[in-house]
Formats: sequence, structure tokens, C-alpha cells
Amino acid sequence: MSEVPGATPTPGVQAPVRVQAVCWDLGGVLLRTFDWTKRRAWESRLGLHPGALEQRIFDGEVGRQAMLGQATAADVWDDLARSLRLSAPDRDQLTADFFSGDRLDAVLMEYIAGLRAGVRTALISNAWAGIRRVLGDGGGEAVFDAMVISAEVGLAKPDPSIFRLALERINVPAAAAVFVDDLPANLESARATGMRPILFNGTRRTIEAVDRALAAHPPRSTS
Repeated sequence: MSEVPGATPTPGVQAPVRVQAVCWDLGGVLLRTFDWTKRRAWESRLGLHPGALEQRIFDGEVGRQAMLGQATAADVWDDLARSLRLSAPDRDQLTADFFSGDRLDAVLMEYIAGLRAGVRTALISNAWAGIRRVLGDGGGEAVFDAMVISAEVGLAKPDPSIFRLALERINVPAAAAVFVDDLPANLESARATGMRPILFNGTRRTIEAVDRALAAHPPRSTS
């Protein structure tokens, strides 16, 4: 409902909260696998079904520890090599090949950088230590006002605490923040904290969804 000058607010009806921040997931949203060839070749060679490597690496015990900063990336690869009985050269080659098809979405990164003229921006990511190097020069500081990375803070989505920490760092109330992720469980947790969830659905459609959220409750100009 649009605001009518001089209108008396209806008792019990809360006025819409303007959007003050847009928060983003990294893996699966800003950083995605565009070429699966090498991963699938390794799975075929090792007799694993498609997707099994990702599951072993990210959902295994050592992978979960790395996500919380309790293990290193080297620990993850060493554990995987032991479980698959890989030689040291094969371990090193798999390490290099696994992420070789991943790319940052340059269109989304440019879009987010442009948002900073009117709203705060934040990254909320379940990621291992060292992920900032993937974000290019400055480690994402030119794009995000705050970066909350699970390995650095010891918290991981969908734990609501990581969302509250991000909101604290950008000094924005939950009701004034949008959060974009590709996993429904993370979006539901964000919604439970009071944030406005948007499911990632491709670059163009996601930008359109964020633009609609901003248009419905536009931020104040910073000029």
C-alpha cells in the first residue's frame, strides 16, 4: 500500500520497513561451478556417483570442521586422499582440478558494488579459511561493507547466530535486510531472524527479485 500524505496510520498495522541492506551467499550464488568436467572425470575414475566428491569434501567430518575454522583446507584434502587411497601426486592434482571450473559471477559482483550507493551490502558465507583470495583484489572490500565467513567466526548457516552477527556488523535491523541464498534451509533460518529471503534463481532473475524488494521499500538516497 502506498503512503498517503496526512493519512492516519491504522491501529495495529505496522508501516513497511525500508530496505537498508542486501546480504549475499557466496558458494552457489556469487561463486558457482560453470564447468563440471574435471570433477566428473575424477568421480568416474574413482568409481563414485556424480556429486559424491562434493558430498565427501564439504559434508564430511573434516570438511565441516574446516567450515568452522577448526581444520585447514590441507586437512580436508589429506583426509580425502586417505579415504580414497590416493597417492600424493593424485591428491595434489585432484585439489587443483576440483575448483578449476568455479567462477565468480562478474555481473552480480558489479551489481552488488553498485548497490552500495543506497544500501549496505554483506557477504554471509559457509566457507573455509582463505576464501577472501577468491574475491579478487581487496578480498571483496570494494563490494561488501561486511564479510561474515564461517571459518573466521566459528558459526555456519543455517545457525541463526551467523545472521545476527552479520546484521550487527552492518548495523541494520533484520526487518530491513534482504538475504539471497540458493539453499532453502538457510533462507528459512534467515526468515526466522526477521530477514527477507530471496532464493537465487539465476543472475538476471535474482537481480530482478532484489530490485523488486528495493522498489517496494526503497532506500533513502545517500546523496
